[in-house]
Amino acid sequence: MPFGYNGKILHLDLSSGSIDVESLREEFYRTYMGGSGLIGYYLLKMLKPGTDPLSPDNVLVFAPGVMTGAPLGGMCRFAVGAKSPLTNAFGQSEAGGFWGPELKRAGYDAIVIKGKADKPVYIYIDDGDVKICDAGHLWGKKTGEVQDIIRAEHDDPAIRVAQIGPGGENLVRFACITNELKHFNGRNGLGAVMGSKNLKAIAVRGKGQIPVADRKLMSEISKKFGTSVMENPLTRGLYENGTAASVLGNNAAGILPTKNFHYGEFDRADLISAKAMNEKILVAREGCYACPVRCKRAVKSERFSVEPRFGGPEYETLASFGSLCMIDDVEVIAKANQMCNEYTLDTISTGMTIAFAMECFEAGILTKEETDGMELTFGNSEALLAMIEKIAKREGFGDVLAEGSKRASKIIGRGSEKFVLTVKGQELPMHDPRGKYSVGLAYATSEKGADHMVAAHDTMIASKDQYSFSEIAPFGILEPEKPTKFSPLKVRTFAYLTAWWSFFNAAGICDFVPVPRSSMPVNDVINALSAFTGWKTSLFEAVKVGERALALARVFNAREGFGVEDDLLPERLHSPLKNGALKGNFLPKEDFLEALHLYYAMMGWDEGGVPTEEKLLELGLDWLVEGYGKSDHISGQ
Repeated sequence: MPFGYNGKILHLDLSSGSIDVESLREEFYRTYMGGSGLIGYYLLKMLKPGTDPLSPDNVLVFAPGVMTGAPLGGMCRFAVGAKSPLTNAFGQSEAGGFWGPELKRAGYDAIVIKGKADKPVYIYIDDGDVKICDAGHLWGKKTGEVQDIIRAEHDDPAIRVAQIGPGGENLVRFACITNELKHFNGRNGLGAVMGSKNLKAIAVRGKGQIPVADRKLMSEISKKFGTSVMENPLTRGLYENGTAASVLGNNAAGILPTKNFHYGEFDRADLISAKAMNEKILVAREGCYACPVRCKRAVKSERFSVEPRFGGPEYETLASFGSLCMIDDVEVIAKANQMCNEYTLDTISTGMTIAFAMECFEAGILTKEETDGMELTFGNSEALLAMIEKIAKREGFGDVLAEGSKRASKIIGRGSEKFVLTVKGQELPMHDPRGKYSVGLAYATSEKGADHMVAAHDTMIASKDQYSFSEIAPFGILEPEKPTKFSPLKVRTFAYLTAWWSFFNAAGICDFVPVPRSSMPVNDVINALSAFTGWKTSLFEAVKVGERALALARVFNAREGFGVEDDLLPERLHSPLKNGALKGNFLPKEDFLEALHLYYAMMGWDEGGVPTEEKLLELGLDWLVEGYGKSDHISGQ
C-alpha cells in the first residue's frame, strides 16, 4: 500500500472522449515526485517538438506533488504544465488553495489531458468517477458565476473548481487558471491552453483519505510549525500583512518597480502598501489547505463593487498595477485584481503589458486613435481598468496587448521593442535585480521565463544575523554575500537553493513554509516527507529531485530551439536606476554573463545551458541519452 500518493495518473483525450488510468510504481514517484518533475516527464514523452501551444496536440498536465494533501501547513500546492503559448518554452505554474489535495483525496495523483473537445466541456471527478460534461452554458461566463453553477448542478458546495474565465476562452496568451476564485496558476498562459482545448473547468470532489505512514511524527512536525508561525517574524509578518508587506520594504530599498522599471522608488507607495490595504479594504485573513500562516487577503470596496470571495491583491499585483503604472489608489488596484480574477488574467503580465503600452504612448509611438481613444498615460486609473477588460475580451487595442508585450511590440513596431521587459517572452515580476543580483540570474535562467519564485532572494541570506541565513547551514552555505554582488559563493548558493526551490515544486510544498523564506527547518521538511510517504529519504535525495526537474525543463527548451541567448536580461536592467536608495545602480552585464556561465558549469550544463549527457545519466535520466535505453522500468505495474 502506498503512503502519500495513490499510484494512479488520470489520462483524458478530449478529441475522442477516452478516459484511462495509468498505474505507477513507487520508483516513479521517488524519481519525479510530482509538480514540474512529473510535467517534464510527460511533456518530453508525449509532445512532439515544434508543436503549436494552442493546437489540440499540446499536452496539459495538472500535477500535485507527493506532499500535497499532507496534514501539515503549506502542503497544498499543485502545478499545471504545457508548452507555453506566451513563451513557446516549457510552461508551468503553481497554485495553492484546496484543489490539489482534493484531487488526491479523489484518488488521482495527476491528470494528463490531450486533444480538443468539439464543444465546450468541463471534467467532473467524484471519488474516482470521471465524467466529461457539457459546458456550453458556462462558456463566456466569469469565474464566480461558473463556480456557483457547477456546485449547484451537483448539489455539493464542497466541490473544488479549477477553471478559466473569458480571458482563457479568448486565448489571451497570459491567461491563467483559478481555483476557489482566489488561487492561481498564474503565469505562462496555461489558461489559454485550456481555452484552446474547449476545456472550461475541472471540478473535483474527493471524500477519501490520503494514507500517512507515520502519523505521530507528522503530528509533531505540524504542531511545531504551528507554534512557530506567531513566534517567527518571517511567518508572523505574512499573517499580519501578507505579501503586501514588501511594498514599503522594497520602496525603501530602492527596488520597487516604478514607471516600467525606470525608477526604484514610488513617492506614493504608502497609499498602496499593506497598511493602506489593512486600513481601507481588508476584511479577512485567509489561507490554504491545512496552513496556519494565512497569508491570503480578502478585501472589499463598495466604491468599486469588489467582493471578498475573489481574495485580494498580492504584492506582485499591488506593484504591477500600482507603482509600475504610477497608480496610487489601493481600491483601483483591488478592482483591477478582481477583474483579472474574474476573467483569469495573470496580473503581472497584464500590468507589465499595460505599462509597456503606457510608455509607448508617452513616447509618441502610440496615439489615441490606436488606443481606442484612450489617454493611455501613467497614472490613468480609468484607462487601466478599461484596458484590462479590452484585453480579456480581445477588443480593439486590447487584442494587440492580449498577445503579451513582446508580440505586441512586433505588431506596433516603431522602436517600441526597447520598452519590452521580458525573458523568453514572459514579463518581469516586481523585484528589481539591480538591487538583488541573484534574482536577475533567476529571471534569466528560469526555463519558464522571468520568474521570482524559483530561488531564494538575495535579501533573505545577506547577513549571519538572519534566521533565514543561519537555517540553510545544512547546504554548506556558511557565509553570507551582499545582494549587489556576484561571486563564486553567490553563484554556488544560488545553484543549491534553486535545486531546493525546484524540489518544493515537485513535492507540492509552498515556498512560504520552509527556510529560507519561512520558519520550517530543513530537517523538518525532510522528516515530514519521510513521515508522509514512509520513505527513508534525505536532503540529498530531495535536492536531486529538484535538479532532475530542472534538467527535464532544460532539455525540453533545448529541443524547442532555446539557447544561451534566451537566458539574457532586458537591457534596462543593465542601465542605472533613476531614483531611490539605489539611484545610479545597475546590474553589470559582464559580471552577469560570467555568473551565468559559472552557474551552467556548476549545474552540469554545457555552454549553451543544456544538461550534459553525463549529468543526465547521473540524474538517472538515461532515456534522454541516445544509446542508454529507456527508464520505463520505473513505470507500469
